[in-house]
Amino acid sequence: MGALLPRGEFFGAMVHTHHKQAYALFNYFYYAKDWETFQQNVAWARIHVNEGMFVYALTLAVIHRDDFQGLILPTIYEIFPQYFFNSKFIYAAEKFDYNTWSKYIQYEKEFNDVYYQNNKYYNQDYFYMKDFKTYQWWKLMGLGENWYAAEKSYPLRENTYEIMADDKYISFMKDIKMFWHPVDYTRDIEFFNEHSMLSYFTEDLGWNSYWYYLNMDYAFFLDGKTFGLDKDRRGEWWVYNVEQLLSRYYMERLANGLGDIPELSWYHAYEQGYDPELLSFSGIGYTYRKNYFEIQSYGNYDMLNQVQSAHKRIYGIIESGVYTTRDGHKIDLHQPQAVEYIGNYLQGNADTIDTIDKYVLNSWYMLTHMLVAGVDYNDFEVMPNVFLNYETMMRDPLFYSLYKQISTVYYLYKQQLHPYTREELALPGVEIKRVGVSEMVTYYDLVDFDVTNLMNDKMVFADGEFVWDKALYARQMRLNHKPFNFDITVQSDKPQKVVIRTFYGPKFDEYGRIISLEQNRQNFVELDEFVYELTAGENVIKRSSEDFDWAIEDRTTYTEMYHYVMAAFDGKYELPLDISEPHSGFPQRLILPKGWETGFPVQLFFYIAPYEATVEQNSNFDSTYSAGIGSGTRHIDNQLFGYPLDRPIDENEFFVPNMYFMDVSIYHNNTLKKYYEGYKNYGQFDYNYYNDYYTKYFN
Repeated sequence: MGALLPRGEFFGAMVHTHHKQAYALFNYFYYAKDWETFQQNVAWARIHVNEGMFVYALTLAVIHRDDFQGLILPTIYEIFPQYFFNSKFIYAAEKFDYNTWSKYIQYEKEFNDVYYQNNKYYNQDYFYMKDFKTYQWWKLMGLGENWYAAEKSYPLRENTYEIMADDKYISFMKDIKMFWHPVDYTRDIEFFNEHSMLSYFTEDLGWNSYWYYLNMDYAFFLDGKTFGLDKDRRGEWWVYNVEQLLSRYYMERLANGLGDIPELSWYHAYEQGYDPELLSFSGIGYTYRKNYFEIQSYGNYDMLNQVQSAHKRIYGIIESGVYTTRDGHKIDLHQPQAVEYIGNYLQGNADTIDTIDKYVLNSWYMLTHMLVAGVDYNDFEVMPNVFLNYETMMRDPLFYSLYKQISTVYYLYKQQLHPYTREELALPGVEIKRVGVSEMVTYYDLVDFDVTNLMNDKMVFADGEFVWDKALYARQMRLNHKPFNFDITVQSDKPQKVVIRTFYGPKFDEYGRIISLEQNRQNFVELDEFVYELTAGENVIKRSSEDFDWAIEDRTTYTEMYHYVMAAFDGKYELPLDISEPHSGFPQRLILPKGWETGFPVQLFFYIAPYEATVEQNSNFDSTYSAGIGSGTRHIDNQLFGYPLDRPIDENEFFVPNMYFMDVSIYHNNTLKKYYEGYKNYGQFDYNYYNDYYTKYFN
């Protein structure tokens, strides 16, 4: 009857009409009474329902059904590579044909043998560009934008050597024909604007997928009581993540010589335009926003008024310090416990308390994204826009300016709280004597992302069965860092359980001026927090960046996962029960901003507090197969997120013996430098590059 969004149309999770259908489809999956019913429902929807809506609803159901803990789905960038790689690459992958490729390679070899080897005027440095950008690494090796057969029977990634130690893995992958294609980020060689220099970060697959899964775990339309999200302090956790992501983005801006995140005004032009160069699943290109874009001129004016009214209402609530519910109950917003209400308001989630403003506060979040994307409230078939889906919106510089408004409201609330006193911050008998930090170094590494899902013929029918014998990979440069270590020497007068938190933040602004601690506290990024049993006397606590619980390495690829499962199905392999990898972790390689060759100055902050919690850490879930969403025990203790930097700072009261500040520098190692002056194996990928840096940095 045309009531459902047709297959092939663009799906936007933040489009009101699409959201209503996706929520219904999620219920259709979530409330299936048993596995057989669930399986039938999914099989029906896979054939009849819009592709984007299907993946969105199924992902939600798998995350939130208790009986599916440990069930693994491919990552979102492997399911829909279209939303993570530029259109030029997507077209190349979709047109890939093995037979045609084989003939092309043969002809290209003959051409190279005749032209390059016999041409005395040929200069191997011909392709070197003065304005070379890191993400175009392949030009320095003399490679074209072609498909290449992989010389290794495994994809390149940071944990390759760990996986290659498994003989079973080698046996699964040895017969797979692997092909890779060099891909840069979507920025042209000429900058669209200054934000373009950050594309290696803002368009990173791990960075964008983290935001996607955060909003799957704590979807704004799921109520806390039904799904257990209120146990996880969902509102506070969501808004704290917004603040942390903005802080991390600001650090990357400083590392590139940029300053504060630009302010967003609804009535003035926004300087930073954005052209995503993406394709939707149906092949339609994404809309772009020109530089100096005016939302007031191009947006829906009625929707703009609704969004502004919601902002004013939230500001008014916080400034008054008291919020009154429909039944007359008053909530004191000057109390730390009110942070959960504020977080719920700012996310516009289903746990917003029952007030006369409930409709406004529940709808403003979605309306804001629709306004920026140029979508009306009742639009059904819409043009693709990055702001309509979580997995694409963080590519756009406007995202950070828009969410800076959310963070500003959060900051305004925290400014009304009383600063911590010396007595509240001090831990009597505990003193951090000194801290040693190993060298902190960033660099660009290479990785293969599995895009086999783009192939039209990834499955072939042979000897009466389907065979998956080919795999496509996008080979891309990305930011990474060497592992680093902390040695924290702590003196304690007695045995006691404590929580140790580590943060880093900027030392100077973009002009080289020192930022005061009170102004700077919202810029600190939390690196680590863990529980530790101090003994009486001197304790030397060793902590590695690889120990950070919230950070994850590269996940098992789509192709690998398929062959693991099929081998287990055929009785050739016993699938381990702890194979599940957390979908909700932050990329380990992105915890540090890009350094400078001369050293990017930052400051580390260490703080030790008594362990205070109502339940033991991680007592209700096993992290080997569950992310613990809705368990109420994901977080380490009862302190507010960001503690003790979550309130205004009185420097006369703040500094106590159980905290420690130190200045450090983050260095950047240019791993491509050796290719600038010529490469002996020009025209071939340098596998020694990968082996050398991995062996040097990780073994």
